[in-house]
Amino acid sequence: MPSTRKKTNKAGQVFYEIRVSRGRGKSYLTRRWYPPEGWSQKAIDRELANVAAEFERQSDAGEVITRAEQREREAEAEREAAKILTLRQYGERVFMPAKTVTMSENARASYQGNLARWIYPALGDVKLPEITPAQLSALLLSMQAQGKAQGTVLKVYTVLQGLFKMAYRSDTIPLNPMDKVDRPKPRKDEQPKEEEEKAYTAPELHRILQCLKGEPLKWRCYVSLVADTGVRRGEACGIQWADIDFKAGTITFRHNLQYTPAAGVYDTSTKGKRARTVDVGPHVLELLQQLREAQASSAISKWVFTKEGSPEPMHPQTPTEYFHSFGERYGIEDFHPHKLRHTSASVALTNGADLISVSERLGHKDPATTARIYAHANQESIRRAGQIVRDAIEKAGQG
Repeated sequence: MPSTRKKTNKAGQVFYEIRVSRGRGKSYLTRRWYPPEGWSQKAIDRELANVAAEFERQSDAGEVITRAEQREREAEAEREAAKILTLRQYGERVFMPAKTVTMSENARASYQGNLARWIYPALGDVKLPEITPAQLSALLLSMQAQGKAQGTVLKVYTVLQGLFKMAYRSDTIPLNPMDKVDRPKPRKDEQPKEEEEKAYTAPELHRILQCLKGEPLKWRCYVSLVADTGVRRGEACGIQWADIDFKAGTITFRHNLQYTPAAGVYDTSTKGKRARTVDVGPHVLELLQQLREAQASSAISKWVFTKEGSPEPMHPQTPTEYFHSFGERYGIEDFHPHKLRHTSASVALTNGADLISVSERLGHKDPATTARIYAHANQESIRRAGQIVRDAIEKAGQG
């Protein structure tokens, strides 16, 4: 079990030091956790226990290591790099082992999949120092010629950027060929969606919620919750009953269910690496209460959203499948969980919510991220603010 101690840093901030023992002959692993201001001791203790348990899991899985071990791992990587001949060998022996330490399982699986499907078949057997910008550009162009989506091509471009940057910095190659490879542009027949097209309007959202009335309770609850809070798909699947405060009308998002073929369904921390508490509407709370009562009569579980007739949590990809079938039944174009997240944020911003509050609600680390994604909504708010000023002046003149 991890041990925790309350401490204060030089700036006078209170933090908790979490220490995990890794057995005889191995040094302890430690990390700091700073409790948010204004939290009660009970809330701090509860969240500290979650953070400590997750840190212990990461330690047991080898996802966190000491600085000395990291230096040794980097030295070993450099020794391996000296033996590297091909791109595939570098990817398997150096690049992916190094990335795995800092990446989530989901990101690791994505990188590994792009290497295996696109990069290794095209260039895997070529000696790393011999790969040219022309060859890399040809790979990306061939993907576009096959009709692959812009997002897919950009993911491969990102993997190549990371791999060759690491190889160059470790002196495995004398030059970085990706410095001369342009970021792929969309095909002429592939126009990227404008941000406002990624969200529904308030009337469209109202119709969606009306269509829900004939759907099973679990899905009425799930869709209404995502529309109300803008929570991510995996975070919604990861809600536990202990995370809901029915009296206060809030939900604390602490978990994020993810899936990869290698790891299966697994529970990890939220994308921002910190819990966040948001308020929910009375209608959603009522649906949650009904769901809890229905669940208690069939399969009692700590998870809010479960598999049919089972206490196991719902697979995080199941909502996407349901949203697709729901959209087809009711004629709702491009209906998926993330579009509902966009909608929740856009509706909030265009109706007067401040950027900081929306950013916190969405779980963005930086409000600038929210501002960039929802620039169209901000522009609408700015226009509305200008009209308020004009209306006030006109009203004063009439008086």
